[in-house]
Amino acid sequence: MTDVELNPPMTFEEIESVIIRFAGDSGDGMQLTGTQFTDASAAYGNDVSTFPDFPAEIRAPAGTLAGVSGFQVNLSSRDVLTPGDAPAVLVAMNPAALAANLKDLEPGGTLIINTDNFNQSNLKKAHYTSNPLEDGSLDGYVVHRIPITMLNRKALEGIAGLSSKEIDRCQNFFALGLAFWMYDRPMDTTTQWIDQKFGKKPAIAEANLKAMQAGYFYGDTIESFQTRYRIRPAKLAPGTYRKITGNEAIALGLVTAAQKAGKPLFFGGYPITPASDILHNLAVLKQFDVRTFQAEDEIAAMGSIIGAAFGGAFAVTASSGPGIALKSEAMNLALVLELPMVIINVQRGGPSTGMPTKVEQSDLLQVLYGRNGESPIPVIAPATPAECFDAAIEAFRFAVRAMTPVVILSDGYLANSAEPWNIPDPDSIAPIVVEHPTSADAETFKPYVRDIETLGRPWALPGTAGLEHRIGGLSKAPVTGNVSYDPEHHWAMVNDRAEKVQRLQEVIPPQQVYGPKYGAALVVTWGSTFGAARSAVERAQSAGLKVAHTHLRHLNPLPRDLESILDRYQTILVPELNMGQLALYLRGTFGLSNIVSFPKVKGRPFTIQEIYRKIYDTVKAGSK
Repeated sequence: MTDVELNPPMTFEEIESVIIRFAGDSGDGMQLTGTQFTDASAAYGNDVSTFPDFPAEIRAPAGTLAGVSGFQVNLSSRDVLTPGDAPAVLVAMNPAALAANLKDLEPGGTLIINTDNFNQSNLKKAHYTSNPLEDGSLDGYVVHRIPITMLNRKALEGIAGLSSKEIDRCQNFFALGLAFWMYDRPMDTTTQWIDQKFGKKPAIAEANLKAMQAGYFYGDTIESFQTRYRIRPAKLAPGTYRKITGNEAIALGLVTAAQKAGKPLFFGGYPITPASDILHNLAVLKQFDVRTFQAEDEIAAMGSIIGAAFGGAFAVTASSGPGIALKSEAMNLALVLELPMVIINVQRGGPSTGMPTKVEQSDLLQVLYGRNGESPIPVIAPATPAECFDAAIEAFRFAVRAMTPVVILSDGYLANSAEPWNIPDPDSIAPIVVEHPTSADAETFKPYVRDIETLGRPWALPGTAGLEHRIGGLSKAPVTGNVSYDPEHHWAMVNDRAEKVQRLQEVIPPQQVYGPKYGAALVVTWGSTFGAARSAVERAQSAGLKVAHTHLRHLNPLPRDLESILDRYQTILVPELNMGQLALYLRGTFGLSNIVSFPKVKGRPFTIQEIYRKIYDTVKAGSK
């Protein structure tokens, strides 16, 4: 009997999209597995959106619920805005991964389970009192029980120089190969990655490649895997694409801004999750006149960029909420000195140390008001990983125009998630014009004389003859910048600093509204809630609800036409990953009583269904 007779004919099923979650112990390589699957899908031409979810500990207790690491990817033949609500496929490498993620799997979904890890010890660590593979609790799901550890070991027999531990580390590539086979993904992208990553370790390279191939061909030979799925490439706008995370996009945007201004870029920072990757990405770009400095603490990092900005560089730092708290005094000094620089806050769950690897949007009021005195700073919040590139460039435009620090308010979801990015033509990005007074201006130079249009002060470089002036945090006189406690001087400087921020409204584009110009409800979002909210609004509109969506990228100043937009809707619904900070800000700014706050503080982003249900309930309640 031939192999063809042993197995039924292979069939392919065309599907539009699929959501897959890889989950296992934090040492099982699930982040790498998900990343490689995403890279292959992006190279194939699918639209992708990802959600990495991992513990804060470098090596959490093995086999425990606290140690579970997951990576969800949504790949599609159409435009997708989120990693999806519920995975259709869950790859569970151990009992804890199953226990932590099964509740999210869609009804009737597919489970791929590494049965080798379902021993009594691991079941106990995951708080199972019985084996779910035997007690019927997985009835209703499509379950593939696969001894991945054993099959991987068998596939790698004969590779010299590898310990049993190193062999077991390759089992994630067995799972990856099987996923490639199921969804007709090419292995070329990962094969090239293996060659580049392990080129100097041929045994490791051979082991990972063989493990991936073993997983791929396992699907081809086992009768239970007789249906494969094809997802056509997405119809994206013409251009050259690459997969990018928010932190990668910010780093590239910062370098681009400096290049467009003909300036060196100086980054001074202190490592903190989830902002550290910005420093890592910039450190390898020295050929673009980038200087990176890892300071001894957050205060020193902020001080270093004040010095760099005073010296004429494009200066930037990045941190998260705890670090921003430490930087706040020096941020006020930068504001009073009126020097251009960018401060990036990649938000995480708090307060205090909180949840370093989980997402929140709870630092909005901190960056708006978390400094002593009247201290307005412009705030920009990107909506997607790719938009982080544009936000970084815009932040420096604002900083130079108004001669002020500018905050970029990102978060852990944007920082680590990935999507295709249409790489822009560098020539299409307008230059950032920077002017410094010279010695020829010495007779008329005044350090705090203001530009008539922008109210920004001159950016005079130290060492320029005739332009010597005093700087410091004490209250200043207008024009001269001399220390002054005169009440009128203080009043004038406070108002000028506030007004120059407000005048940025002149270069903020009109606020866009998706949906009807008037209606029962307007959903207002900021930051990473964009994708789930826009998708939920699209679903609500398809259901006949008169609802619209507007997304705020500029949080200080707010767009000048925002108030007139808000006035056109019966109810303003504000979903955000905090306890209602934007809702409070809008109520206080515009005096509106029809704002409905929809908070969520669980360390996880909104799902489309959560926001859709709230829209539905809000509109129906308003119609009674």
